[in-house]
Amino acid sequence: MAESRIAIYGAIGANVAIAVTKFVVAGITGSSAMLSEGIHSAVDTFNGILLLIGLRLSQRPATPEHPFGHGKELYFWSLIVAVLIFGMGGGVSFYEGIQHIRNPEPMRDAMWNYIVLAAAFVFEGASFTIALKQFIGQTNGQPFWKALHRSKDPTTYTVLAEDSAALVGLLVAAIGIYASHRFNMPELDGAASVVIGVLLAGVAILLIRESRGLLIGEGIRPETARDIRRLAMSHRGVQGVGEILSMYIGPDDVLVTIDLDFDDGTATDEAATTISTLQREVRERYPMIKRLFIEAGNPPVAGMPGTTSPAEPVGVARADPAAA
Repeated sequence: MAESRIAIYGAIGANVAIAVTKFVVAGITGSSAMLSEGIHSAVDTFNGILLLIGLRLSQRPATPEHPFGHGKELYFWSLIVAVLIFGMGGGVSFYEGIQHIRNPEPMRDAMWNYIVLAAAFVFEGASFTIALKQFIGQTNGQPFWKALHRSKDPTTYTVLAEDSAALVGLLVAAIGIYASHRFNMPELDGAASVVIGVLLAGVAILLIRESRGLLIGEGIRPETARDIRRLAMSHRGVQGVGEILSMYIGPDDVLVTIDLDFDDGTATDEAATTISTLQREVRERYPMIKRLFIEAGNPPVAGMPGTTSPAEPVGVARADPAAA
């Protein structure tokens, strides 16, 4: 989580400086695209603060009302961020662009726009580089796009998405301002603002889709479930594996339950040993599975005195925090 905070702090610092500068220059030059970019940076600043709030709230300890902790707070606040990007970023930029097209005003002193856009590109590029380095450090050697798709840490992919949209938006604004000034068509500046609005709305929809899946109980990937099933079936005495149920409680906290069916005549102590071994194998291979419940679907035959029947939950397997 410390790495996630670094990326967010970098984004907030860049966006505060950029937003103030863009608003001032938009007032001087009358550029619609620059005003849209100022709105974009202001929204991104506020979004960074909301992500920090989500990070803090998600780390609160478990309570009787929330026995699995508050990890999903992060998913809730990332959803709020996505909605703000869609409404305040995309919606306001789109509206401002339409208004500028309908009521065009000649641009004044366009050179200030280019200076600010160049400076903003440097700041946004620095923020993007920080976020990208933090993300690559968490990929464990996976290809970039595959790791991005599989990431369950909204702080990382939200900052990356915001900074990517910001860099593209700056290019669009520069093209719109240049075309508006070069051809004396202020409507083109408004059109650039509309494009920026559509871009932000598209990014927001992708973020909303991801947050929605995690909030309503997204589980482990099918290939992960198949691998766990294969591990279970490789043990002697395991006749079958029931449905594997799972859910992300937080970016690095997954709940998994497994039902095992043992061969008829399997002794209790043998079944208990199998379950203990499977717990160790699963958590060594998938350290994000911190809450692992394995139980027997059909009670094994009583074995040695003093053993615990795996017909009841054998326990919770917790991964080594350092391994996560």
